[in-house]
Amino acid sequence: MGLLNPLNFACYVWAAAIAIGAMAAPALGVSNRAELPHSSESEPSHRLTADLGQSFRELGVEGSIMIYDAQQERGISYQNSPRYPDRNFQEFPVASTFKILNSLIALETGIVSSDLAVLTWDGIEREIPTWNRDLNLREAFKISAVWFYQVLARRLGHGAMKQWIERVGYGNQDIGTPADIDRFWLNGQLKITPEAQIQFLRRLHGNDLPFSERTLAIVKDMMISEQTPDYTIRAKTGWYGFGRPEVQQIGWYVGYVETRDNVYFFATNLDIRSDRASLDGAARLEVTRRSLQALGAFPAIAPPSQTHR
Repeated sequence: MGLLNPLNFACYVWAAAIAIGAMAAPALGVSNRAELPHSSESEPSHRLTADLGQSFRELGVEGSIMIYDAQQERGISYQNSPRYPDRNFQEFPVASTFKILNSLIALETGIVSSDLAVLTWDGIEREIPTWNRDLNLREAFKISAVWFYQVLARRLGHGAMKQWIERVGYGNQDIGTPADIDRFWLNGQLKITPEAQIQFLRRLHGNDLPFSERTLAIVKDMMISEQTPDYTIRAKTGWYGFGRPEVQQIGWYVGYVETRDNVYFFATNLDIRSDRASLDGAARLEVTRRSLQALGAFPAIAPPSQTHR
């Protein structure tokens, strides 16, 4: 099948030439389209087939999703975004998905000693009530507390932050000037593609990032959003332009599902419309869940209630 039809709608299967168990995932911030080629019509999909567009249609949202099946070393991808004709390879502001890497860096450098290390709230009332208190790293990650991660970034400093992001090869590696040290992931400077999110997550899962086993283990544990005897979901939301109706808001949900015998990596990227922001915000998780269920990653059961930004 072709890359896109004339209406800029696409649902295609792609295959990875590099298995994570055999070789490191390709560097981030660089197009991996040679390593992740589109399948042709004659190419078998190896059971990795599903109508991922159904959840987009049912929920009335525009955006894209990529899911990579580690066992089959193949992925399936869907988009229905006329605004971005190749959305899964389009760079978008990282927003709070950067908290995964920010947490890794803070722990590795000793900016915080552990996930239970507490930072004192500065007393400034912010728009999310649960942010307005002393927090530890684990709590701040779960509720996506911006002020906490801004403190971490300022303590690390612009130079060290830039070195770490370049070392990891994360996104477009643009963190602006020193004045942007506590805003670069919020103001749209640091960007990443959905495909590069998948590659970053594969490296995280495979311990193929430049961090200690302790640091990686702590952050992976912090990322757990749902766990049953049959599967574990590790993930992070992101919402670029939150509370700013003058910009095109973008919602992220990225992570991976570990089952008894497989791992499914996912990156969901949706438009969030100001007139239905709460619905589109919630749809990030619901689109992802329904898509993973369609692929058989886990049964169709209701997830626990969570706080997301």
